Amino acid sequence: MTEKPADGAPWIRRFHPAPDAAVRLVCLPHAGGSASFFFPFSRELAPETEVLCVQYPGRQDRRAEPNIPDLHELADRIAEALTPWDARPTALFGHSMGATLAFEVARRMQAAGRPPRELFVSGRRAPHRNFDDGLHLLPDEELVAGLKELDGTGTEVFGDPDLLDLIVPAIRSDYRAAETYRCAPGPRLSCPVQAFTGFSDPRVPVGELHHWSAHTDGAFDLQVFSGGHFYLLDNMPAILRTVTRRLACIAAC
Repeated sequence: MTEKPADGAPWIRRFHPAPDAAVRLVCLPHAGGSASFFFPFSRELAPETEVLCVQYPGRQDRRAEPNIPDLHELADRIAEALTPWDARPTALFGHSMGATLAFEVARRMQAAGRPPRELFVSGRRAPHRNFDDGLHLLPDEELVAGLKELDGTGTEVFGDPDLLDLIVPAIRSDYRAAETYRCAPGPRLSCPVQAFTGFSDPRVPVGELHHWSAHTDGAFDLQVFSGGHFYLLDNMPAILRTVTRRLACIAAC
């Protein structure tokens, strides 16, 4: 298959093009997050791996577009956007809401006959263990307070009302998509699943990550790091070592 992907496509950010890379990693950010969250992944993994970072509507350069508060619709749109990029072996990495979304995208890729070679999930309950905390229904003040507790958004944002006005609608929409999601019955994934999490995550107990094993016919492994929900910010080198090792195995096949 000859690839003719459009670099300017709204869903995909390609910060460090690596046309000769043998494998690709598609990164899906957390609720309220943007493609730039995974810029360090792209920088560190290139040129051996080409990283494609997903940009959801309603934020940054897509802030004028309506948010999509339905995870299944998001997965449909992302899977479609990835179709022009499927000529090389591909793995998926999702953090928090992005992990569930990566799982649903993987399902769609597998159903289309182009299954991913690996699924990396981070800081998220297994799809069948999802439940509604009602966070998307909270008043803005309580929603922002919850974000502060997770410590995943720059502190400068909380002191800038104009910035908060820009990001809160996207966060609320993403929370609604994540919390109202229900995992439909379907075949298990054929690819391995590598899970990561923070030991002190207030939202996701470590034991919940083991349930991801129910969604794959391949191997399952879990690595636990110090830190909370955004543990990966302080543990990125160790996480990338595992990711690099797994992707190298894919590239060598």
